[in-house]
Amino acid sequence: MFDAETTALMRAVLEDVCESVSCYETAARTHVASMILEAARKGETSVDGLKQIGRSALRGAPIVWN
Repeated sequence: MFDAETTALMRAVLEDVCESVSCYETAARTHVASMILEAARKGETSVDGLKQIGRSALRGAPIVWN
């Protein structure tokens, strides 16, 4: 579906956006990842655009802060 470059970009954006989220918060990470994927499917492949979408998704993600 996505080429290697786009896949690597999306992974890097996800890690950047979720840097303060525990790796155990899978629900939050999954939510952000799905929003990034959806945006990329619709044609958004710029770093800034994907980061903005990821950060917006993170604000609405289910997170349990310890």
